[in-house]
Amino acid sequence: MHTIIGVMGGGEADATTRELARDIGRAVAQRGWVLLNGGRDCGVMAASAEGAAAVGGLVVGVLPGDDLTGIASGVTIPVLTGMGDARNVINVLSSRIVIALPGGAGTISEIALALKSSRPVIVVGWDPGEALHRSGGSRLVVVDTAEEAIVAVERLLVQGTADGRDTGGATR
Repeated sequence: MHTIIGVMGGGEADATTRELARDIGRAVAQRGWVLLNGGRDCGVMAASAEGAAAVGGLVVGVLPGDDLTGIASGVTIPVLTGMGDARNVINVLSSRIVIALPGGAGTISEIALALKSSRPVIVVGWDPGEALHRSGGSRLVVVDTAEEAIVAVERLLVQGTADGRDTGGATR
């Protein structure tokens, strides 16, 4: 079974965030993991897909609509949901670990859904807020760089704590 790493973040992203998303996408693909994102041709979604695709990675794009309108060019496997933002649940539940880059309400909802579903979340380059810190406990890791995010994913995978179940005692 493939390891699926969700990369979430804003549809609107500045140049620094897009570069961070490309770096993370590239690193995810170089490790043989599948990158999953929201599939749209904008912001973190497009940049992370581009990074993964540039090194031959597999990219699953979970799209809000029921057609391929607005799909990111790096998406290898499109999943058409017709669900709009409700697809965030699919994004989270299909990911073994979620990496969250700067974003807005949609990204916050994905972080919250991941934490409620006992999925580890690695937040890169921003602070998602006090409420998520409180509810996330040891499942929420905040880092500053793409390299730190990938190291955190590798640590979680080696510890065996990133299988969708909360092991309670894992140090992240």
